[in-house]
Amino acid sequence: MALTDKDIKKLSHLAKINIDSKDEEIILSKLDGIIKLIDSMQKVNTDNIDPMSHALDITQPLREDVVTEKNQKNDFLELGPESNDDYFIVPRVVE
Repeated sequence: MALTDKDIKKLSHLAKINIDSKDEEIILSKLDGIIKLIDSMQKVNTDNIDPMSHALDITQPLREDVVTEKNQKNDFLELGPESNDDYFIVPRVVE
């Protein structure tokens, strides 16, 4: 698929970016190179290859899920101007 100057203008409009006319040729050649790379990658035979989420076969070590901080709810409620048991009392904003 060969790109044209018209395609670059359409892409710049869709991306909401300004591209100077002097830069269009550079961008056109870079995008053309990307498309050629993708085309060559499409030709690779991947029939017997399992999908993978990462190039390395590693797992993330997990730590034990334990609470490490104390419950500070009451300390925070004391900082507000008014509170009622578990909630801050605030002025009504919806009529």
